[in-house]
Amino acid sequence: MTISMPAPDPHILGRRADIVRAMQAIVPGEGVVSHPDGLRPFETDALTAYRQMPLAAVLPETVAQVSQILAWCHAHDVKVVPRGAGTSLSGGALPLADGILLGLSRMNRIIEIDYANRVAVVQPGVTNLAITKAVEAQGFYYAPDPSSQIACSIGGNVAENSGGVHCLKYGLTTNNVLGVELVLMTGEIIRLGGRHLDAADLDLLGVVTGSEGLLGVVTEVTVRILPKPLQARAMLIGFPSIETAGRCVADVIGAGIIPAGMEMMDRAAVGAAEAFVKVGYPLDVEALLIVEIDGVDAECDHLAAEISAIATANCAVSLQVSQDETQRLAFWAGRKAAFPAVGRLAPDYYCMDGTIPRRHLPHVLRRISELAAAHGLAVANVFHAGDGNLHPLILYDANQPGELDRAEKLGNEILRLCVEVGGVLTGEHGVGIEKRDLMPEMFSETDLAHQQRVKCAFDPALRLNPGKVFPTLHRCAELGRMHVHKGQVPFPELPRF
Repeated sequence: MTISMPAPDPHILGRRADIVRAMQAIVPGEGVVSHPDGLRPFETDALTAYRQMPLAAVLPETVAQVSQILAWCHAHDVKVVPRGAGTSLSGGALPLADGILLGLSRMNRIIEIDYANRVAVVQPGVTNLAITKAVEAQGFYYAPDPSSQIACSIGGNVAENSGGVHCLKYGLTTNNVLGVELVLMTGEIIRLGGRHLDAADLDLLGVVTGSEGLLGVVTEVTVRILPKPLQARAMLIGFPSIETAGRCVADVIGAGIIPAGMEMMDRAAVGAAEAFVKVGYPLDVEALLIVEIDGVDAECDHLAAEISAIATANCAVSLQVSQDETQRLAFWAGRKAAFPAVGRLAPDYYCMDGTIPRRHLPHVLRRISELAAAHGLAVANVFHAGDGNLHPLILYDANQPGELDRAEKLGNEILRLCVEVGGVLTGEHGVGIEKRDLMPEMFSETDLAHQQRVKCAFDPALRLNPGKVFPTLHRCAELGRMHVHKGQVPFPELPRF
């Protein structure tokens, strides 16, 4: 896979000192990072195969500062890349050599918790888990729970429309965000949505959620908080093959049962997770299904019996139901730690993210194994089985010549396979740069042109996060608009290591 970013504008690079001084005037003290040593932590995100040093990193603390930064950059033709906690797995926050990296980590306050309306109002740098921690004493929680929830920020969750293990029943970020404050590239501050459940106008909030920093910078988020279920139980179900586990998933959903969570790990991932957290996972199974059910006791008893019967019909070889909250959390601990645990299996891994119709799980998982063998690589599968959101972890060693290229080619083939069976390129990690050049596999030129018209409506000068999502970024005038601006520069190779 060839990954490239816009070539740096030498005119902007020549103005670097002036740009840094302008930013320091807006964000004084330690809010502007310009020394190469200080910029190192910002040169990549969790997609660590690529690095690019930003022109400077600017770390505002207020909405007014964000507005001033964007307005200045708009007036002086400087590109801006928004960044949350840097946990992106698609290169969405990869910096530009001739652009400002706008880090929002210092905007980390919980502004208000409104239990009567069951919402929390937070700044974008608040971590996902911190929202639940802030409300759990009153019996509430925030439902979307990515594996990186201890570190990932809510602003980044909005940008990528993040999911998590409990999103099968309770929805993705877009289903749990009620409103945002958004700063446009011009510096204008707008609000979309609010504390009400549904807006009466165009669903611009839905457009912004998952827009990957291309449309504006989120500076405040109003999220839905939910009462904690009265009862929750986790089931560990082992299967003799990935195919039988996949069929069980399809049969459970087909029976009209929507568990709170439904996750699967293959033998490689189970072994790594058990070695990492030692929670008692069975090591003699080819696939392990973790199913969580919640509600009142009678409901949980009924669902546990129904799921057990379906699992038995699909050749399950082991089945455990958590007996208390400590055991339930232990069952989940291995799944939550699966990504770092897989680091025991190889020096590096490449985390993919594609979504498929559930009925195709057995076929797709079998094909992934065949494709991996053809490329001479191993794959550990950890994924949200209930909604068909796959996360194949391609194992490789970056120190071995050619292995990264083979891993990327295998990743491309897996994503093409997802599209072929009626799925999509991403379920929650976003397109970023990782999947950008695969967008034509899923969308026609007309589709992409209409998507870019939305980009032009918010950012006509194409200064926000350029080089991401769209394989070719056309001038807005070319898309039928009246704006005429400097054209897109060529795309050379981005430095890799």
